[in-house]
Amino acid sequence: MGVEIERKFLVDKKAWQMLEKPAGEMYRQGYLLTDPAKTIRVQQTPDKGFLTIKGICVGATRAEFEYEIPFDEANELLDQFASTSLSKMRYKILVGNNLWEVDEFFGDNEGLIVAEIELKDEAELFQIPVWVEDEVTGDEKYYNSNLTLFPFTDWNKN
Repeated sequence: MGVEIERKFLVDKKAWQMLEKPAGEMYRQGYLLTDPAKTIRVQQTPDKGFLTIKGICVGATRAEFEYEIPFDEANELLDQFASTSLSKMRYKILVGNNLWEVDEFFGDNEGLIVAEIELKDEAELFQIPVWVEDEVTGDEKYYNSNLTLFPFTDWNKN
C-alpha cells in the first residue's frame, strides 16, 4: 500500500518574503471527491498531470496512491469533472537532508502560505527552517481539499 507521512506548517510571511528562493511552479488541482475519509485529486504542474487518491489521516500518516497521467487528460479532468479546485505556486527547498514544499495560494486562498515535509517515519527528526511557524499537521482546515470548500479568505468573515 502507498503511504504518505507528511507534516504541515504555517510560514512566517515576512521571513518568507526576505528569503532567497528558487523559482516556483504553478500548480492547479481539483477534486473529484472530497470526503472526510478519502479524496480523489487531479493535479497539474507546468508539464505533468497526476491522479491522486488519499485516505484518512492518522497522525501524519495516510494511504496515498499517485499516478502520473497525460497533461491534456489532467486538464480535461479538471475542466469537466472537478467539483472544486485551487491554484498555488509551489517552491521546493532543500533544508538539511529534507525537501520542503512551500505553497503560496491564489484566489480565495490568497494570503495563505503552507510548508510541507514528507518523512520516512513519523518520529524522523528534521531541521525546521527559520521561515516555518506553527505546525498545523492534522488541522483539517488546512487540507487542500477543505481549502476548496472553505477558503482561507472566508475564515474571518462573520
